[in-house]
Amino acid sequence: RDLVRSRGLGDVYKRQITDYLDFLENIKGLSANTIKSYQRDLIKFSHFSEAANVDNFDMFTEEICSSWIADLFQQNVSARSIQRHISSAKGFFEYAQKNTLINGSPFELISSPKSPNYLPNVLSPEDVEQLLNFKPKNIQETRDMAIVELIYSSGLRVSEAVNVDLNDFEESGNFLRVLGKGSKTRLVPVGRFAQSAIDKWIEERKKISTIDEALFVNLRGGRISTRSIQERIKTLALMQGLPPVNPHMLRHSFATHLLESSGDLRSIQELLGHSSLSTTQIYTRLDYQHLIKIYEKSHPRATKTNA
Repeated sequence: RDLVRSRGLGDVYKRQITDYLDFLENIKGLSANTIKSYQRDLIKFSHFSEAANVDNFDMFTEEICSSWIADLFQQNVSARSIQRHISSAKGFFEYAQKNTLINGSPFELISSPKSPNYLPNVLSPEDVEQLLNFKPKNIQETRDMAIVELIYSSGLRVSEAVNVDLNDFEESGNFLRVLGKGSKTRLVPVGRFAQSAIDKWIEERKKISTIDEALFVNLRGGRISTRSIQERIKTLALMQGLPPVNPHMLRHSFATHLLESSGDLRSIQELLGHSSLSTTQIYTRLDYQHLIKIYEKSHPRATKTNA
């Protein structure tokens, strides 16, 4: 791993960190993106530890760990990001403790800072309609429409959309097998508008020379990247007279619109691939805001009037 070759890391524990990352990948089955985040956080912690002249496990103390967190605050790292840094370090020291490298974790009594409860940005159904209200003029736009339709139709993460293969569809295209976080597979429905857009894209896709099984490919025939999808959706939104839109806004919109019409939070949890219902419950707050808007607009005594 790059961690072993990183300059400035002490030889005492860089091997243990590498072993821990291998454990996350091969035993825990975490995604490549999650492991990269852990790796970045632990590299930062290792650099800080070395600057503090910590060169063995016995020297790690709660004070050292608290100083690292204070240093992150001084660098204006967000509370949410600091939460992830602490989680990365806690996981590593718990792993070290289980493998008898240390007797106890210096992070055991350290709590994560509370982060603001930001609600996700969502599009209204009218915004989605406006986003997709165009006739594709070329192969690229035909693909872009299929991508947007599928993400919104099935509530996909952008990484999941990138990894969809042609043979992942079942029941004549009515359902899609999705490989989500933690290598967990779920089956999601595909709406008729998405099916139609995907069929048109597959016909256009035949004009591109590719041996890749990926559903969505770039104009050179390779699997499209996450970054490309983000840029194409942003460009499409601006072209349609909307503010910049990102793929996760489409996923949030999928969940919010379903909850507004069905109220079935448990089913939405399954469709989104959330391991915990608490993660999905943020959409109940969005739905509550939606109800408040309806109330204020409709109830004769909901808002004050000028005398």
